[in-house]
Amino acid sequence: MSHDYDTIIVGGGPAGSTAAAVLAERGRRVLVLEREAFPRYCVGESMLPYCYFPLERIGVLDALKDSTFSVNKHSVQFVTMDGRISAPFYFFQHLDHEAAQTWQVRRSEFDTMLLDNARRKGAVVRERTSARRLIVEDEVVRGVETEDEDGTTRPWRAAMTLDCSGRDGFAINRQDWRIRDAVLSKVAMWTYYRGAMRDEGLDEGATTVAYVPEKGWFWYIPLPDDTVSVGITADHEYLYRDGKDLERIFDAQIEQNAWIRDHLAPGRRVEKIRVTGDYSYRSRYCAADGLLLAGDAFAFLDPVFSSGLFLALRSGEMAGDAIDAALSRDDVSATAFADYGRELCAGMEAMRKLVYAFYDRTFSFGKLLKKHPDLRGDLTDCLIGNLFRDFDPLFDAVAQFADVPTPLAHGKPKERVVLPRS
Repeated sequence: MSHDYDTIIVGGGPAGSTAAAVLAERGRRVLVLEREAFPRYCVGESMLPYCYFPLERIGVLDALKDSTFSVNKHSVQFVTMDGRISAPFYFFQHLDHEAAQTWQVRRSEFDTMLLDNARRKGAVVRERTSARRLIVEDEVVRGVETEDEDGTTRPWRAAMTLDCSGRDGFAINRQDWRIRDAVLSKVAMWTYYRGAMRDEGLDEGATTVAYVPEKGWFWYIPLPDDTVSVGITADHEYLYRDGKDLERIFDAQIEQNAWIRDHLAPGRRVEKIRVTGDYSYRSRYCAADGLLLAGDAFAFLDPVFSSGLFLALRSGEMAGDAIDAALSRDDVSATAFADYGRELCAGMEAMRKLVYAFYDRTFSFGKLLKKHPDLRGDLTDCLIGNLFRDFDPLFDAVAQFADVPTPLAHGKPKERVVLPRS
C-alpha cells in the first residue's frame, strides 16, 4: 500500500517531538502535524530528574544547559498551611548522577527547541495544520485528514499514526475513549507573578508544594525573568464554594498558606488567571490497528509530583521505539503494542498510587518512612521519575496507612473482534 510517510504524528509537543526525533534518527519518514504556530504557550514547567534520559537520547541536553529559558532545579520542598517548610529534598542526596540537577523551563521556548530538534533530524513539520479526522479503512487507521488555516483539506497517509495531541485528545474524544478518574477529579487555577520572593542558593529554583485546606495545594515554580508560575489544585466544591469569580477565589486561597502569601507579597500578577478541570484520565485503549497514543493524548495524572512533562517525554521515546519495531516487522496491529501499553501503564500506576496517598487525609510520608526507613530509596525513585521498576514493597507499606487503588483495567491495545465464518 502506498504511503506518504511511515508515521504521522498528531501534535508537536514534547511527546510528539521526542517520538519524531527517535523515528527520524532511525531513517523513518515522519510527518508532524501541529495546529498551532510555535512558540506557543503551555503550562507544566517543572521537570523530574529522570527527564534527563530521554532528553539525552534525542540530543538536546547541551542546548538545554546553555538555554536562557530554564532555571536550575535541585530540589522540591513542602510547606504546611501555617508556613512551616520542610528541609528541601535535594535530588543529589539520592541520585549520584548529572541528572540530579534538573530544570524549570518556560514551555514556549522548551517545546520549540524540541520541535526544531525533530526537524533537524529529518522530520517534516507542518504548523498551523489541524488534524480533523482519522482515515480508517477496513478497521485500520491509514492516516489523517487535515485542514490548513485557509480551510484547505487534504488526506495524509501513513503506515502508522501516533496521537500526541495532548489533553485535547484528538483520538480519544473522537472515539469516546476518555475515562476520567473520579477520585482525582480536581480543578486547577494558575497565573504568573513577577518580582515575587525566591529562596536563596540551591533552593532558588526549588519546586514548592504548599498545602491549603481540604488536601488542596499550591505549586510555586521559579522561572526566568524574575517570574514564578503559581497555581492551586483542589476539589471543585472547595474552590467554588463562595462563587465563581476567579480573582476572588485565587486571592482568598493565597491567604490560606502563610508561605505563599509572604512569597507573593512583593510581587505583582502579570497574567490572567487560567483554569482547567477534570484533571486525571486515561484512554480506554493505548492502540488500535495503525494507531498509537502517547503523552497526554493517552493519559494525564494529577501533577502534584510534576510527572506530566516526564511522562510525555518518556512515552514519546517509548512510542518511537515501539513504532520503529512494528514497522520493521511489518505489523502495525494493535497487539503489536501490547508491551508498550503494559510498561507505560505500570509506570503510571506507580505515580497514580503515590498521588492517591497524597490526597488521603490520614496519610503522612513521614509516618510511612518512620515505620519503613528501608523504603526511602523506593519512595525517592518514584518521586524523581524512576517509575519503570517494581514498587510492590513500597505500596504494600503505603497500604498500611492509606487506601491504595487497584490498577486500572483500561489502557491496553484495542482487540479487534473477529466474527466467525458463516
